[in-house]
Amino acid sequence: MKTLLSATALSLLMAGVAAPALAQSAPDWSGPYIGIYGGGIDNKEQEDETLIFDRNLDGVFGETVTTAPPANANAFAPGFCSGSASTNQAPDGCNGDNTGVEGSIRAGYDWQFGSFVAGVVGEWSAVDVDDTVTGFSSTPASYVFKRQVNDMAALRARLGYAAGPALVYITGGAAYAGIENSFQTTNTANSFVVREDDDKADGWQAGAGLEWRLAPNLSVTGEYLYTSLTPGDYVVRAGNTGTTPATNPFILAPNTTGTDIMRSNDEMELHAVRIGMNVRF
Repeated sequence: MKTLLSATALSLLMAGVAAPALAQSAPDWSGPYIGIYGGGIDNKEQEDETLIFDRNLDGVFGETVTTAPPANANAFAPGFCSGSASTNQAPDGCNGDNTGVEGSIRAGYDWQFGSFVAGVVGEWSAVDVDDTVTGFSSTPASYVFKRQVNDMAALRARLGYAAGPALVYITGGAAYAGIENSFQTTNTANSFVVREDDDKADGWQAGAGLEWRLAPNLSVTGEYLYTSLTPGDYVVRAGNTGTTPATNPFILAPNTTGTDIMRSNDEMELHAVRIGMNVRF
């Protein structure tokens, strides 16, 4: 990623030194192009996200995991927080680091109609950003669900207005991401088995940018892009190790098989700011 960003910065510097300034007469934006982009990406975590439970194993989540009678207390009364648990104690909170980096390659085609430019762009990005939530039980113990975006592909339309060497544009379209799910817990009384692991996410993107023509076949771009993703389900079952006490909240009768756990939020919201360079043909 650092190599990609360094290459972009070097290209910009060389273009600024070596390429003559483009005349103020409007260039023709019609035709194909390829480009490289890099920048920062931020995940807007849902602050009130929790873990949800299927105690009856009927596929319906939202039930309360309770301790054994006569207390019948909420086993997750200590609460939840965004990020990874600092310890297994809820008062110690979570470490939240939801900012990452992104590097992209793209190819597109534009058509110019007077001062207006319409086009289509396809893009693939290597991404490093995650989304984590932790639940705390009264044991005490922590339960950490993490999903990390590793890559994204997108196909977007683009509509812009050209003025001199500048093209101001908006863009939007479909997005697809590869997700890596993981689970960690300090609970050693139960077994934990991943029941479902969908490592894909569908969604959409929208954004805006400014492209500036440095030379007849070279341009630099600054861009903001919002991405909304809907990851697939990731379900972990807390079960019986063979030595788990019968009073354990996850295997209390009448259901002694276990309890399915997943996170309540099925959306990811990503905000990216990028700089890039296009070569036009």
